[in-house]
Amino acid sequence: MQHVPDLENIEEPVEKEVIEEKAEIIEEAIQRPKKRFGLFKKKEKPVVEKETVSKEEPKKKGLGKLTEKLTTKKISAEKFEKIFWDLELVLLENNVSVQVIDKIKENLKEELVDKPLPRNVSAKILEVLKRTLDEILTFDKLDLIALAKDKKPLIIAVFGINGAGKTTSIAKLTKYFQNNGLSVVLAACDTFRAAAIQQLEEHANNLKVKMIKHDYGSDAAAVAFDAKKYAEKNGVDVVLIDTAGRLHSNANLMAELEKIIRITEPDVKLFVGESITGNDCVEQAEKFNSLVEMDGAILTKADVDEKGGAPLSISYVIKKPILFLGVGQEYKDLEEFDKDKVLERLGL
Repeated sequence: MQHVPDLENIEEPVEKEVIEEKAEIIEEAIQRPKKRFGLFKKKEKPVVEKETVSKEEPKKKGLGKLTEKLTTKKISAEKFEKIFWDLELVLLENNVSVQVIDKIKENLKEELVDKPLPRNVSAKILEVLKRTLDEILTFDKLDLIALAKDKKPLIIAVFGINGAGKTTSIAKLTKYFQNNGLSVVLAACDTFRAAAIQQLEEHANNLKVKMIKHDYGSDAAAVAFDAKKYAEKNGVDVVLIDTAGRLHSNANLMAELEKIIRITEPDVKLFVGESITGNDCVEQAEKFNSLVEMDGAILTKADVDEKGGAPLSISYVIKKPILFLGVGQEYKDLEEFDKDKVLERLGL
């Protein structure tokens, strides 16, 4: 690889212009306000006018500082650790979990440390980032429609903390199955809150589906069992079980959830969390997954999540796919998760 001199030692105007142009392009990419990892978007090269070289160059941040430090020579592991910190801060600010950041760092080190560096280091870093995130989001597809057509009734248990959007997500799932020609029965298993039963019943009436309920304070597992039996007797395709919102630390409610799962033996167990809560949502998913092994997740309020790190972090932590994103308040506002769209939104 041809040696590129430091900026402050450049004497030849042509060489100065090339390196100064690279530095200014990177700086522009970092400083311009963006949404959803816009930091990493590829930009067309602006026209850079020749300027007199200044001995003190402006300080770079994030990806800009990282690429500037990597443009002239091989880099040691020790130096990489120091300069990666700027990029790590950007990732943390966008709700990317520490586990994902460690994975990105590992892959970048493997590609860059103690190896001849390409002239376009920025492009190389972008390529490694995209490849790493693509791997994190790649899973065998869990096709609920195919499962429902193959096995009747398909039992789906939905859980998460209170206020995350479980009941609304169940209503959206009901509409999703109806649009694919499948029938649904709902199980009102949040028997701790009378309002929860009323909320689910309102959705059931709007969507014209049967809802199985018992009295307030009754055994939630019994409600789920009755809904399963109703589906078997009446040829219903899908049973959606709405459970009480609970924290993973609430021993009694977690025991109730485990009982529902033991009694009904659901085919699919789905976690619902708010995308905008970032690493709190990641921690919730991790804890629920350790107690009740889930098959996938639904992230709500994705339409107002401007940071975008939660889908990456949850996928990596639970090693299970995100099936849907909630993107609005209407029944139709349930978007099938598409990793390519996510990477595109992140500027990759």
